[in-house]
Amino acid sequence: MARVLLVADELASRLTLQTLLQAGGYRVDVAASAAEAFSKLDQGEYQLVLSESEIESQEAGSQVLSYARIKAYRPATALVTAYREAKAYRYPQGDQQRVSVNAENVSTLLDKVADLIGIRAQQRACRVPVRAVQ
Repeated sequence: MARVLLVADELASRLTLQTLLQAGGYRVDVAASAAEAFSKLDQGEYQLVLSESEIESQEAGSQVLSYARIKAYRPATALVTAYREAKAYRYPQGDQQRVSVNAENVSTLLDKVADLIGIRAQQRACRVPVRAVQ
């Protein structure tokens, strides 16, 4: 079961996304602030870190994801927003996406999450050094 860290300061968004992810079979830890997210990232390993784009400030969501990307276990990362006007796009790093959640695309959320986790796992597997067999 893949482990996901969900960072969202609004209770309704946090509970909705947590419920959807758990229904999809993911083990979900939640953080309501950047500080809490940093602590959880230091204490455990996650296959995916989802953060609202704006938690305490406009930069906080991106800061959480930047911190996640420097961890040795290198989780997949994505910004998530519940606002309709958000546009999906890829960041230059290639492993971070913005995921927009609204009534029209809730059914695709779990597909996007699975894709992010799968792509990141595949990238990690390709980087594993091969040991010589004696």
